[in-house]
Amino acid sequence: MSSKKPLKSKIKDTNTLCEYSLNTKHISLLMAACTLTILMVIVGCSQETKNTQNQVSQIITQSQSPTVSNTSQKQELRIVYSKLGSLAVMRKQGTLEKSLVAKNFTVKWLEFAAGPQALEALNAGSLDIAATAESPPIFAQAAGTPLVYIATTPFNGRGVSFLVPKNSPIKSVADFKGKKVSFQKASIAHYVLLKALQKGGLKLSDVKSLFLPPPDANVAFSQGGIDVWVIWEPYITRNVQKNIGRVLIDGQGLQDLGSFYTTSRKFANEHPEILKVFLEEFIKAEDWSHKNIDKLAELETGDVGIDVPTLKTIHSKAVYGLLPITDEVVKKQQQIADLWYAQGLLPKKVNVKDGVLTPKEYAAFTPDSIKSNK
Repeated sequence: MSSKKPLKSKIKDTNTLCEYSLNTKHISLLMAACTLTILMVIVGCSQETKNTQNQVSQIITQSQSPTVSNTSQKQELRIVYSKLGSLAVMRKQGTLEKSLVAKNFTVKWLEFAAGPQALEALNAGSLDIAATAESPPIFAQAAGTPLVYIATTPFNGRGVSFLVPKNSPIKSVADFKGKKVSFQKASIAHYVLLKALQKGGLKLSDVKSLFLPPPDANVAFSQGGIDVWVIWEPYITRNVQKNIGRVLIDGQGLQDLGSFYTTSRKFANEHPEILKVFLEEFIKAEDWSHKNIDKLAELETGDVGIDVPTLKTIHSKAVYGLLPITDEVVKKQQQIADLWYAQGLLPKKVNVKDGVLTPKEYAAFTPDSIKSNK
């Protein structure tokens, strides 16, 4: 067997190609061709590099945060999408879009499975305003998300419940031991479960935790794969009405704060006037929702696939209004953060004040109606 290496192994680069020829008479001709090839490659690579650089430059320009000031084109305010409540009213009625025309802003609504996913988008720079319960911002802060709290809501313990299958033998939290309990990790459901277990003399390690987002948990619960599901509306009422599950307990006595509206520090610094418009329009939507429950249900029914009477039942549990970020709110949020850390569920201790603006900064975008609620 010949020991000679294959042709491909010998031709390692352009110089080797120029040196390698079975016919020595053609060496000069081949070298001339190689020289021309090298020149063509250099020119081609140079042109390709320029084209690539131009493409990359275009991609970077296109992917830059739309919140960067640009007077030649409209900018985009990206808000978390909701099918229920005042955010849904704003989206369906288009009131925010109309108010932002003069500010050269359009609005884009983005849907997420739950609060933690929305705050991941906020951290990635692809969302400007998020709406979550109290726990997701704490976990986001622990992960280094540069968020700031812009407003909060009155807390409502009826907004989250512990669902068990219709014929479940479970009668109290003490019966959760060893059971499969589903909840969205780092959410309000996670927090109220923790609080309920503490009251029942149990630890989180005493249950089999299933970290499922609501859509997946809904399927698993309907198929009998979950013993306890800690969840919010509209899943609560929908499962009860379908006779799939029953409410064991709700979050009353387990919650300390309401929901939070958050943004990135960058957006808060660059566009306080946009935040003010958003909050003003949200307050109007809240007032309309509170006074028009029937119309609110009619407006939502197509999106959520729930009949109007059921939606009215859901909204009968709701609380309305926005509250400012006060020292008391920050103190309570810090207590919640400390509890998460003590449970070993945060990678590091969180200082909630890192997500709090100065009084002057809040004054720049907080409507007077919210300020008066202090």
